[in-house]
Amino acid sequence: MKEKIENIKIVPDTSVIISGILTDLIQKGEITDTEIIIPEFVVEELRAQASKSREIGFKGLEEMKKLREMEGKIKLTKIGRRQTMEEIQLAKYGRIDALILDIAREFNATLYTADYVQALTAEAEGVKTRYFKLYEKKKETKLSQMMTPDTMSLHLKEGTKPLAKRGKPGKFLLVKLSENLLTTEDLEEIIKEIMDAARYEDDSFIEIGGHTASVIQMGDMRIAIARPPFSDGVEVTAVRPIIKLSLEDYKMSDKLKNRLTKQSEGILIAGPPGSGKSTFAASVAEFYEKQGKIVKTMESPRDLQVGPEITQYSKLKGSFENTADMLLLVRPDYTIFDEVRKTDDFVVFSDMRLAGIGMLGVVHATAPVDAVQRFIGRIELGMIPHIIDTIIYIKDGEIKNVYVLKLMVRTPTGMTEADLARPIVEVRDFETDNLEYEIYTYGEEKVIIPVSGKKHESGIMKLARKQIISEIRHFDRHADVEVVDENKVIVKVDNDVIARIIGKNGQTIKELEERLGIGIEVLPRVATLGQEIDFTKDETGAYIVFSVSAKSGKIANFYVSGEYLFSATIGKNSNIRVAKDSDVGKDVMKALIKDALKIFI
Repeated sequence: MKEKIENIKIVPDTSVIISGILTDLIQKGEITDTEIIIPEFVVEELRAQASKSREIGFKGLEEMKKLREMEGKIKLTKIGRRQTMEEIQLAKYGRIDALILDIAREFNATLYTADYVQALTAEAEGVKTRYFKLYEKKKETKLSQMMTPDTMSLHLKEGTKPLAKRGKPGKFLLVKLSENLLTTEDLEEIIKEIMDAARYEDDSFIEIGGHTASVIQMGDMRIAIARPPFSDGVEVTAVRPIIKLSLEDYKMSDKLKNRLTKQSEGILIAGPPGSGKSTFAASVAEFYEKQGKIVKTMESPRDLQVGPEITQYSKLKGSFENTADMLLLVRPDYTIFDEVRKTDDFVVFSDMRLAGIGMLGVVHATAPVDAVQRFIGRIELGMIPHIIDTIIYIKDGEIKNVYVLKLMVRTPTGMTEADLARPIVEVRDFETDNLEYEIYTYGEEKVIIPVSGKKHESGIMKLARKQIISEIRHFDRHADVEVVDENKVIVKVDNDVIARIIGKNGQTIKELEERLGIGIEVLPRVATLGQEIDFTKDETGAYIVFSVSAKSGKIANFYVSGEYLFSATIGKNSNIRVAKDSDVGKDVMKALIKDALKIFI
């Protein structure tokens, strides 16, 4: 049995107040008939922390309230003065601790502290002190007792029964852990264990700190704490991964694995919440690391389960933009961006990808194409395929779909008029190469149109296609033929053979169309190849007007210093208008100043 402490004077510092050590000793009867002297500096510091919405401030003030309620068992005295502006500015250098030490010396009292440096200083200066080791790591906490090997998440809220999701992504059950309702006291005790671990354990840290809302990473658990008025009751939610997989554990074709290794550098991992996106992202990260690549992550909170070779970065000074600036100096080969949600996140993702860093982003989406939809409006449509080349859709912990994106200049599916040609982002199934969606500008809107990728060809159409291929490959043995409908096919060939296929005044292609009984549209195989044309420019109000040496209806491709910028259909009088205040217009203005703009058809 511990000896009672009577008839002495105690001066506690902020660390002892916050920890609740004093109230605990009084409740156990170890401190009785004792005068506890509270320096005004301590109350000021707790008030300052609480005004910043920090947990320690609220906790300390709650302890002060409990001490006041215990008067009778102890004598509580508050002395001293308020801090000066100079003392507030010097607080981080130990000024407040020195003032508390002076009060203990002045009143010949015992200093109670949980700060090891403060205890050593007091002993060095001959002040009586009692040091409390603030935290000892527990082998088992109330939270860990509820966790079983198959528990994905815990959901605890005052006034309700404790719940757990058990199973695996896509196949889980919501289980009641007890028939007893949780009380506020139960949850506050759990929160205290969590906050203590976050402050003192090496593998735990506070990602978002606040009294009403906090996010803590404790080992492999991500814990969200909510209190009124942010929520309608005290709530604790703990989420953790229950499995760690390698890329070999997924049903993945050699074709896809080869693309991840050699071709794909702008990947989106999409799927609904809890589908296993982050688990797959961690698998890809470790796959790249084993390939000899430098891999980093951008996360908030940092909860990807990756090896120590992969450094996990959070927000720098509250912004991923600052983190991106840091990563550009670090120069990783690949960066895993977990949870791309806000507009700023999409902009950062795009900037890093265009800077040459391989990017893999995790995005919430109910369908694969929804992942692209979230970029539309935030990024220029023509730039999207340069930023994203692969979409991997995860559901129930499995790869369900893989799409690839390509930029083409042609007439949208279902349209036949040549003057309707425009830049189109094609979304194709990676394994079958079937065209699934087309994304393009229609009027003032950007639209995503589902397309039946696999078309049924009649016997006559198959014969016509075979005959067209036979004829066209006399000019270009690598020619591609795409059947649009029963009245039209698109032939794609190298740019330098287009003129020979069409013939003088279109005679060659006309004869071929009459012989086969079908319309044939000839396009370059690669849209960015073409012949340079002359142009003049003029400004009219909000537009830059280009007059080009080509006929209306043709597609003009704009380049800056040899890099593709955008494409446009040549209008009436051989003119092309570009809005000055658009992103493309701004790039065009800069290119014209540098005399770096060229136009090709």
